[in-house]
Amino acid sequence: MNDVAKSLWSVHIAVALLGATALFSKIIPLSATDITFARSLIAMVFLVVLVKATGGKLRLNSWKDYRMAVILGVLMAVHWVTYFAAMQYSSVSVGMIALFTFPIIVVLLEPIFEGIKLVWQDILSVVTVFVGIFMLIPEVSLENDVTLGVVVGVISAFLYAVRNLLHRKHFSHYSGATAMSYQTLIIMLCLIFFVSDEVQTASTETYVYLLILGTFCTAMPHSMVASSLRHLRAKTFALIACAQPLYGVGLAVLIIDEEPRWQTLLGGVLVISAAVYETVNTHKQTK
Repeated sequence: MNDVAKSLWSVHIAVALLGATALFSKIIPLSATDITFARSLIAMVFLVVLVKATGGKLRLNSWKDYRMAVILGVLMAVHWVTYFAAMQYSSVSVGMIALFTFPIIVVLLEPIFEGIKLVWQDILSVVTVFVGIFMLIPEVSLENDVTLGVVVGVISAFLYAVRNLLHRKHFSHYSGATAMSYQTLIIMLCLIFFVSDEVQTASTETYVYLLILGTFCTAMPHSMVASSLRHLRAKTFALIACAQPLYGVGLAVLIIDEEPRWQTLLGGVLVISAAVYETVNTHKQTK
């Protein structure tokens, strides 16, 4: 199995773990900012221990890399906050699927970052995802919580797309654990002055949820994604990751009894179809 094939498997496992993060926006009784702060703190500790335990290094090669680490961390901080906020405004299904407008943004921006050309298959995937997202909007008004959730999800998507492209181009020479150690540190520092007292007074159950979120659903999958971007184009990851709503929505239905509208489910099918197509297409290119 070559490096590209291994990276594809790694991305699929990471996407399944990341899909579970959606539930925490509903089962943790904290604001999006508080959840993100705790998530980044726990993930950072886990990742630093992981780097040291595996004999890796935390020191970066240059001041330029430190500056890039700050930029990536700030992008991730706002992305994570808006990610949870989108689902808190609307629902897990709407928020997650709205987030996955980011493949459209990646496909359109990647030629600028990577110097490659769009092909007709890319345009077809973009149109498919766009139609799927459009089906989520009940009315064109920010007074509607569902529409607001979609808008916030799109903002989160843009930030995530830019972060992935910058990471691949300027930071992919570091291990996934090292890269995410710095980014989670920056996230924590960005939000430390905006955290409410509710984090300190949370219940034991809330802390357990935060621990699971910060380790198994954050540190591990994001390290896997960061490592995979060494061998995969950002567009490839973006479209494969469209399967994430499948996991998130499925868990929301099973665990918190969420009932998505048929329009939401149909939109999700279109988005996930684009992800499946991209995965199959990538396998053909690497054989």
